[in-house]
Amino acid sequence: MLLELEELEDYSLIGIHTAEEDYLLAYLLNKNLNTAFSKYHQHLDFKNNNATFSVYEFNNEKKQQESFLISNKFIGNHTQVSNANLFSDSISYSTTSYLIPEKKRVDFFLKIEGETTPDEIKFIVEKLNSIHQIITSYSIDPSELKSKDFLIF
Repeated sequence: MLLELEELEDYSLIGIHTAEEDYLLAYLLNKNLNTAFSKYHQHLDFKNNNATFSVYEFNNEKKQQESFLISNKFIGNHTQVSNANLFSDSISYSTTSYLIPEKKRVDFFLKIEGETTPDEIKFIVEKLNSIHQIITSYSIDPSELKSKDFLIF
């Protein structure tokens, strides 16, 4: 997916901490926020890091808003083979990549494009925090992020 750098901060952003998988979190949001998140047609791919981040989308035509549930973590498994001796040894290890490195503790971002009021964001955060599987959620000011360009697509 190509990233477009236009209207950099024309969206609201909520950070979500949870141990749940992306598909289950999307289901929980649909159930509790009366949304209809579905898998986005592409992942966010970064060839430099060999990392992909899952994305779910919900288009609210009534409010003229488009929302995205974006994973912040990618755990990649790697195998390194050493032929230094008669027996080839292979070492497996995993690496973690972050979409927004300065927010490593955030598991998912809820990005809402379109006009939202502070009261709407507060309501969404309160609803998210009432979901038992979510540890916490809170509003994030996109202008304070160094890596905010990764959220524009």
